[in-house]
Amino acid sequence: MIALLSPAKTLDFERVLPPLAVSTPHFVEEATSLARSAANLTQKRLSELMHISPRLAKLNADRFRDFPELPERQALFAFAGDVYTGFEAHTLDEPGVTFAQDHLRMLSGLYGLLRPLDTIKPYRLEMGTRWAPRHKSLTDWWGDRIAALLREQVAEEGSGVVLNLASQEYFAAVSGRLSGIRVIEVEFREPGPNGPRFISFNAKRARGMMARWMCEHYITDVDAMRGFDTDGYRFDAEESDADRWRFTRA
Repeated sequence: MIALLSPAKTLDFERVLPPLAVSTPHFVEEATSLARSAANLTQKRLSELMHISPRLAKLNADRFRDFPELPERQALFAFAGDVYTGFEAHTLDEPGVTFAQDHLRMLSGLYGLLRPLDTIKPYRLEMGTRWAPRHKSLTDWWGDRIAALLREQVAEEGSGVVLNLASQEYFAAVSGRLSGIRVIEVEFREPGPNGPRFISFNAKRARGMMARWMCEHYITDVDAMRGFDTDGYRFDAEESDADRWRFTRA
């Protein structure tokens, strides 16, 4: 089984890390090319494309301009948004990180597909961005490349199963391109006055917690993931089917 996560807009390149192994992203040349093209975008254009403030537009314009000289950090420890707050990578032991390297992948607008120990530079470029060199969008620019790599890695891993914990925006990069692979969609719900409801912040954290649970328990059999019970979540058999699983918090 390979689990998929989205990346995060929030990054942490400051926290001191213990010595960690590193690996190189498969699409590092593509990322460098995209960053080089994005460096030609004005701050105003970046603000419009990403729906961000002028301050954040300047930050990211500077990042694209200085991309070759930027520091690098392993992706699992560089991302710091809600999903990664749930994952708590800094408290995962070395065997768990090693397991993650084999069974966890992060979709990325800039890097395509990342392993946890692949080193990345600070960036912001969401998969849903309606821009790319000679294409209308990033998903068009990537085409089948991300899905082809994921199919190859699932074949090497041997299970034939992808557990999708990524957002719709990011999974769109591979959706409909994983023929022959069983894809299980996971959703999380919270109790509400009119029944279980979706809350984005909680769902993001839960995706990270589930990925963490998989890694700390070294789970390779996808059916065992139904036992996920962190933070009060439980598998809801009545609201699930074979390839769409719901977890509801009591």
